[in-house]
Amino acid sequence: QVQLVESGGGLVQPGGSLRLSCTASGLIRSINAMRWYRQAPGKERESVASITTGGSTVYADSLKGRFTISRDNARNTVYLQLNNLKPEDTAVYYCNADAESITDYIMRTYWGKGTLVTVSS
Repeated sequence: QVQLVESGGGLVQPGGSLRLSCTASGLIRSINAMRWYRQAPGKERESVASITTGGSTVYADSLKGRFTISRDNARNTVYLQLNNLKPEDTAVYYCNADAESITDYIMRTYWGKGTLVTVSS
């Protein structure tokens, strides 16, 4: 019904930057909040940031100032700008979205499969 696909991950040196993208596609009627999570090796998945349709944002306290979430509603896309990356930012980054399909008008939370970010020299 609704698919989320992340892109933009890769290998970056400490202090570098990356921009992740996540695009929703399929039989979409509407999308509400969109979010980024990450899961580091051997750790639980954690929330990174979220953004509403109107652009209101919430960040994990530890990541404020380095990461920026934004979205393009016309493109059903959410972005995550990662700056001043550190080795501890190495993780698979997942997006999710609360979306309503035109097939049943039920709001569900959908997940992408993730994109790997590796911060290493």
